[in-house]
Amino acid sequence: MSVPQTLAGRTIVVTGAARGVGQAIALACARAGARLVLADILADRLAEAAAAMTAQGHELRALPLDLADPASIEAFAADIAAHEGTIHGLVNNAAIATGIGGPEFDAIEIDTWDRVMRVNVRGTWLVTRAMVPLMTEGRIVNLASDTALWGAPRLLAYTASKGAIMSMTRSLSRELGPRGIGISCIAPGIMRCEATDYVPPERHRLYETGRAVPGPQVPEDITDTVLFLLTPGALAVTGQTIPVDAGFVFT
Repeated sequence: MSVPQTLAGRTIVVTGAARGVGQAIALACARAGARLVLADILADRLAEAAAAMTAQGHELRALPLDLADPASIEAFAADIAAHEGTIHGLVNNAAIATGIGGPEFDAIEIDTWDRVMRVNVRGTWLVTRAMVPLMTEGRIVNLASDTALWGAPRLLAYTASKGAIMSMTRSLSRELGPRGIGISCIAPGIMRCEATDYVPPERHRLYETGRAVPGPQVPEDITDTVLFLLTPGALAVTGQTIPVDAGFVFT
């Protein structure tokens, strides 16, 4: 079955693209006609994913990126400016999640809290700040989490970081809108993929039995929504947070 070329002629940057959600988003963008710049801290896994996509005929480059390191982000942006010059879309997918179903709020290590905020919040801001000058118009999609919508317990650092992503999305929509740049946020639930193998079975069951459409969620369930938000016609939904979790939460 042919895929509509909704992103033909557009260059899209996807962070955290080495596996799981980011890899699924990258592949969907490629099939929709986009030229890609893929980024991840997992260099070997990223190279494998990029090689597989290149073998399928997709046009892309893969670059290392550490969201915890401002110098890495600056080098990443400089490379894109030198090679692509202009981009049309950014998917801020890269993040870390620690301790799902783990320690209560008063047992979280300060170093863990700081690392989650450094990567998920500051890193997303810095990547966005670095990419916006390369857009004359464009679309940004931030990956949040529905944990910040229903208040997931025993996951405070991650939940707080994803709530910050939602707030940044709203504020940035007002700053970037006059430039013709739309920015929106999607909030998936826990998915079944390699990155969530460590999640306790009871947390998976909570989601899979509590969704309006019961069952597991996989990365491919969110890609159509991301593709739409990257299209030129998606500017009218800027600043929004859209739950894409089969009805676990309603807003």
